[in-house]
Amino acid sequence: MTQETRKIRLIMQLRREGITNTRALAALERVPREMFVPERLADRAYDNNALPIGKGQTISQPYVVAAMTDKLDVGPRMKVLEVGTGSGYQAAVLAPLCRRLYTIERDRELLHAAEQRFKELGIRNIVTWLGDGAKGWPEQAPFDRIIVTAAAPRIPPRLLDQLAVGGIMVLPVGTDDFEQDLIRVRRTEDGHETEKLFPVRFVPLVSDVLADEE
Repeated sequence: MTQETRKIRLIMQLRREGITNTRALAALERVPREMFVPERLADRAYDNNALPIGKGQTISQPYVVAAMTDKLDVGPRMKVLEVGTGSGYQAAVLAPLCRRLYTIERDRELLHAAEQRFKELGIRNIVTWLGDGAKGWPEQAPFDRIIVTAAAPRIPPRLLDQLAVGGIMVLPVGTDDFEQDLIRVRRTEDGHETEKLFPVRFVPLVSDVLADEE
């Protein structure tokens, strides 16, 4: 079976599982997921599963990537912040949907590998930074949308501060593998509103800032 056939099968599966956002599905269809997984796992690139990418990190399950992209509701003029570049797959999916995407990764090797993939794919509206994602990127704030691809024990306050009024943040929250929920946060004039979406399993968000705030 070719990768293209596997990809078509995956997109059909995502539709059956309730992903109806055509922009999100089209974004997933454009990105060659096999570029973002280790070569030995290339044949599993279009399985609807998370896969290891080294450094204790994973590339998220396609359903979760599609759902997070859907719930983020990105528009073409928006500035987006991603916390946790990882393989770069989620960033590559989001980049065509927004004006500019800023992504933060704390592991230098993972970040450099992701940057090379962006270059090979000709994606030019992604800006990368090596650092602690829970600090956000204050020099570029406020952001219209923020997505976090690792589980925080709570909503990181610095990220909430950098979310524009009317903006949306989507992130997994929880301290245990089996007690995480995907949360959507809307910033309002006088605070924020949160909505629990569905249970998820993400690697933990490693952050000196969050540890110090405990």
